[in-house]
Amino acid sequence: MSIQLLSLRDEDMLAQLWRLQHMAYRLEAKIIGFQDIPPLLDTMETLQNCEETFYGCVDEVDGELLGAVAVKEEELNTLTITRMMVHPNHFRKGIATALMQQVFKEHPDLPRYIVSTGTLNTAAVNLYMGFGFKPVEAVEIAPGVELTTFHKNML
Repeated sequence: MSIQLLSLRDEDMLAQLWRLQHMAYRLEAKIIGFQDIPPLLDTMETLQNCEETFYGCVDEVDGELLGAVAVKEEELNTLTITRMMVHPNHFRKGIATALMQQVFKEHPDLPRYIVSTGTLNTAAVNLYMGFGFKPVEAVEIAPGVELTTFHKNML
């Protein structure tokens, strides 16, 4: 396995990313009880044009995309982790951890990182808190569905 910058201009990689995203976010939707998670609404075209930077965990033998993370500098000096996804067949293998480590390696000098996830998505909450993220806000986005935003401040 290797972590690499993904090109969304590569049609095969784009297709793999879209399939992975739909597989992973359908599971999160089930966990948190909310089907309208924005990544599930993406088409291949909207994904390709999202202006986020993607890093992927790729199986070096067959080129299969096992996991991916996307980031975007939505405000000055702040990097937002906009998507995190791991293929269900590869859960609990350290892929999300490796992807997070890559984000910090690629963007080492930023004073703040932001990520949001469904409050009931325990695996994601534990991942982010394990990297030093602190919950700063929880918002009900639909009846009974809460989204928690976490910040990691480096200063």
